[in-house]
Amino acid sequence: MNSKNIENQGDHPLNNFKIPSHISLKSKKFMAKLLKDNDFDPHHFEILCRVGEAMDRADQAREVVSAEGLTVTDRYGTPKAHPAVNIERDARYAVLRGLRELGLDVAQEAARMPRTRDYGGRA
Repeated sequence: MNSKNIENQGDHPLNNFKIPSHISLKSKKFMAKLLKDNDFDPHHFEILCRVGEAMDRADQAREVVSAEGLTVTDRYGTPKAHPAVNIERDARYAVLRGLRELGLDVAQEAARMPRTRDYGGRA
């Protein structure tokens, strides 16, 4: 873990962790709210940093797709999905997985039941 990301300056969660400077203002605000509302351990903070980075990556890809369009033409003249579409999708999945890993996707009392061997089978 990168020791530059952690500062021990008191008991308040925002004082215990330093959000990396390369993360966008939008993601920093989101992360700061989560840090304020939750009690994170250092390893959880590292996951939250990856969530912020993935949010930024999704936003960057969205800007490219907005500017250049959903499709590009390959060397044979066939339209194909713009590579940034896949980058955006993967980054969005990373955000959702990170939030799920932190336990922020569902209320604790309403957690999903684990899959069983007969999952999806008909009765």
